Amino acid sequence: MLTEVDSALLEKIADMLGKPVGAVNIRKDSGCEARQSTEHIEITGKEDKPGIDIRIKDGTVGEKCHIPVIITKSGVQEMVYNDFFIGENCDVEIIAGCGIHNCGGEESRHDGIHTFYVGKNSKVKYTEKHYGEGDGTGGRIMNPQTVVYLEEGATIQMDTTQIRGIDSTKRDTKIVCGKGAEAVVTERLLTHGDQVAESDMEIVLDGEDSKGRVISRSVAQDRSNQVFYPRMVGNASCFGHVQCDSIIMGDAKIKSIPAITANCTEAQLVHEAAIGKIAGEQLLKLETLGLTPEEAEECILKGFLA
Repeated sequence: MLTEVDSALLEKIADMLGKPVGAVNIRKDSGCEARQSTEHIEITGKEDKPGIDIRIKDGTVGEKCHIPVIITKSGVQEMVYNDFFIGENCDVEIIAGCGIHNCGGEESRHDGIHTFYVGKNSKVKYTEKHYGEGDGTGGRIMNPQTVVYLEEGATIQMDTTQIRGIDSTKRDTKIVCGKGAEAVVTERLLTHGDQVAESDMEIVLDGEDSKGRVISRSVAQDRSNQVFYPRMVGNASCFGHVQCDSIIMGDAKIKSIPAITANCTEAQLVHEAAIGKIAGEQLLKLETLGLTPEEAEECILKGFLA
């Protein structure tokens, strides 16, 4: 039975309202709260360790699969393994995300390893949102690891967002692209207070005519600390682009270390990074339109992270 807190978390991290439709697996406090497969998407629990297997049949088009995780108790700590097996010629959307509501004094923590095997000519859109709340003194910690293998002609569009409220996170992402495959990763991150965030990302362009793009946008407020280490590796005739843009505020610290490695003369790789504060003229313009300084700042940050 989902509570009001559960429903609010699911809406924030997975845009779920009411009874879920289609394939779904809701994990709550280290247990399975709800699970539902469809004709083309099968979800089964692992027998040897915590987690699930998601198998999507060849030719599945236009279907969604929701796999959110919520933690509502203080002191819950878990490691989950989820494997995705996407057949050939598919076009599907997978909505994940994790929300922690911690009102106690113990640390609540979710670590997860997601591994994707994407078949030939398939398209996957993967969305993942992280959010923390609660007035307890216990930490809210998330450490997601994502590994993706793209076969010939496959594509993945990965959109990851840390909304707010996560005290510590270490994100590890690796994508390996085969011939003609394409990976596009958009990462949005907000930290505040004394929060710490680290993102370690590697896209390996192994196949001829493969493509990779990383777009990272972040805001660090108060005394928070962020470290970004995105890497693009070209092992064939390929194209890769890494872009990192950050807004720094208060006494925060941001370190951005984009890297490109070419192991083939036909590899075309580009990287760029920028860190700066909100421009005073932007604030002034919005304030002349009637916004308070706080409202103007919030408007700029929302637009930057949109």
